[in-house]
Amino acid sequence: MKPGAAEIHNFLETIIILSCLCGIGLSELSGSNLKSYQTEETPRRVKRSWVWNQFFVLEEYTGDDPLYVGKLHSDVDKGGGNIKYVLSGEGATSIFIIDENTGDIHATKRLDREEQAYYTLRAQAVDRLTNRPVEPESEFVVKIQDINDNEPTFLDGPYTAGVPEMSPVGTSVVQVTATDADDPTYGNSARVVYSILQGQPYFSVEPKTGIIRTALPSMDREAKDQYLLVIQAKDMVGQMGGLSGTTSVTVTLTDVNDNPPRFARKSYQYNVPESLPVVSVVAKLKAADADVGPNAAMEYRIIDGDGLGMFKVSTDKETQEGVITLQKELNFETKASYTLRIQATNKNIDPQFLSLGPFSDTTNLKVIVEDVDEPPVFTSPVNRMVVSEAAKVGTIIGTVAAHDPDASNSLIRYSIDRNTDLERFFNIDATTGVISTAKQLDREMNAVHNITLLAMESQDPTQVGRGIAVISVLDINDNAPMFAIEYETFLCENAQPGQVIQTISAVDKDEPPSGHRFYFALTPEAASNLNFTLRDNKDNTASILTKRNGFRRQDQSIYKLPIFIMDSGSPSLSSTNSLTIRVCDCDPDGTAQTCNAEAYVLPAGLSTGALIAILACVLTLLVLVLLIVTMRRRKKEPLIFDEERDIRENIVRYDDEGGGEEDTEAFDMAALRNLNVIRDTKTRRDVTPEIQFFTRPSYKSIPHNVIFREFIWDRLKEADIDPSAPPYDSLQTYAFEGSGSVAESLSSLESLSTDSDQNYDYLSDWGPRFKKLADMYGNSEDSVFS
Repeated sequence: MKPGAAEIHNFLETIIILSCLCGIGLSELSGSNLKSYQTEETPRRVKRSWVWNQFFVLEEYTGDDPLYVGKLHSDVDKGGGNIKYVLSGEGATSIFIIDENTGDIHATKRLDREEQAYYTLRAQAVDRLTNRPVEPESEFVVKIQDINDNEPTFLDGPYTAGVPEMSPVGTSVVQVTATDADDPTYGNSARVVYSILQGQPYFSVEPKTGIIRTALPSMDREAKDQYLLVIQAKDMVGQMGGLSGTTSVTVTLTDVNDNPPRFARKSYQYNVPESLPVVSVVAKLKAADADVGPNAAMEYRIIDGDGLGMFKVSTDKETQEGVITLQKELNFETKASYTLRIQATNKNIDPQFLSLGPFSDTTNLKVIVEDVDEPPVFTSPVNRMVVSEAAKVGTIIGTVAAHDPDASNSLIRYSIDRNTDLERFFNIDATTGVISTAKQLDREMNAVHNITLLAMESQDPTQVGRGIAVISVLDINDNAPMFAIEYETFLCENAQPGQVIQTISAVDKDEPPSGHRFYFALTPEAASNLNFTLRDNKDNTASILTKRNGFRRQDQSIYKLPIFIMDSGSPSLSSTNSLTIRVCDCDPDGTAQTCNAEAYVLPAGLSTGALIAILACVLTLLVLVLLIVTMRRRKKEPLIFDEERDIRENIVRYDDEGGGEEDTEAFDMAALRNLNVIRDTKTRRDVTPEIQFFTRPSYKSIPHNVIFREFIWDRLKEADIDPSAPPYDSLQTYAFEGSGSVAESLSSLESLSTDSDQNYDYLSDWGPRFKKLADMYGNSEDSVFS
């Protein structure tokens, strides 16, 4: 197989480069034919014996032996071994070594141009014996010759880009760029060309610039909105043997307004009840648009129909729907259906796509109004009426009317919502709607009555309409004037005749349209008094003046002055009010100090505080005397009852049922339940004990009548000598049931209903107070139940 023209060209180029390198070194050495430099004793211009330019070394050398770089030689060196060559600078001894005898330079390591493109070295020829330079030091560069060992790379990949749909062929999409680390100034190692591996036939790429362009016309986003491209970059100008790299480019078709809106149907129908509130949504329509975002934005409007004033259409910004809302109340009886023509238009229209058709569409909307049973409606929602507070019960105030808005036109019955007329001041005729008074009205208590009226369909009582009646009560003069406040009038003892001691005014619950006008005067019986007079100020006030001086509290401390007040109503009303005037001791400024006449009876020099202290001491002494008398009376009473006093006469009634047999918290029940328990006798501290030791006898063999008597007396004596017992005036109770069963019942019902042989004749021995019990429980023939 013969090599191609490209392979032969590359081979020949490499041979020429190597031969040039060797030729440069030899020519430079052969040109250095000057003699050794002059000594310092004969100073004159000396031409250098050698001049170094550059050495070239091929990168990425992979041989086993060190790579020969070049040779250094001085004309001074005659071959006798007296000259030594020294190398210094970048990489000397570590990368580059020199044979000090021959001047041959070798590279000991593999060199990479991409790491370092050249090295700067210095050469020196010195006398081997004296180590003195025989030639001036010279600097030269070892340049690393590039080979194609780096593939192109896309540093910014992968790429994303967008291009409008329907773009013409050749529209620029994005530019991709690949970089090659090889030397761009030598050969074709860094010369890159681009090609598209995936994405045809939709897109193409320019080989030299890497610009990606559209390759097909009318690419539709609605059909396919995204494409994945694979772009290759290859060095060596794309020739065989070159290195390559790839990247991906994601191209998204952006939307343009190339699709007009279209309604799915030519007509729509919606049913709504006539009771639908205003501003409620009647229907929602949407025209389909394949575009997105602003290109799908809609505007809806009503362009025709008989419901232009009844309905309104607006656009929902989120869903792009046309929302039809109600603007006025519907009435089935007036109009049962409406027809609307709705148009949907794109807001943002691109002129270049107008050829695709009109970017709007229309549809018909029919709204069917459904009949709803509506409650009655008052002719006037608010009815204002007036009535005088002097109106008699049954006076007609006014009439209200309501009608059934439905076609059935049912009869109406009227009533009053009593929650708004709790005191039932008014009545309404259920058939005619006539409102009349049911009670006497009082404007001063309630000037305006706001009541709710109800209108109900006779056929369907659940249908109730509501109206309002505002009834204003007109005022009449039915309240007499009186003092504005409760006056407290003080008169100084040193008052002079004609002195004003009080200014009075009046109030009236009535409210005449022209305002109040009050007239003041003293009553006829008081007009001739010698102490005071009254002056009407003609401004609804009056002044009280003194007629004389020399008022004294000792003579009279309080004066009652009757004042006559009359209003200007028609008919006018009047009242008599009493003004209390107190005579007081005043300071020179006329300020009252003391107004009590009793103060003059007391000795001079005693203040009010001293009098209170004296009264407190007297009360304290009285309390002490009462306590002493009470204690003495208590000591005189005996602590132990006499034998003649029968304790059975003390009957105390308790309405407390207690806690039953389990209630043992308050008293020690053991002694009452067990007769044989003997308590320790203790000495009572408030009396001198007569019996120091008391032993309770046994009751087992004693008859029942004796047991009761002895039990009570034993308990009484024990309490008398017990120092821990309650005081002598406290009540002692004993719940002793005898020596039989503790729970045995003594019920009168049970005793009479059984054939008990119990003998209760001993009750007759207890005295006349127990005669009734003896008759009930005894065997006497004259029983109350016989």
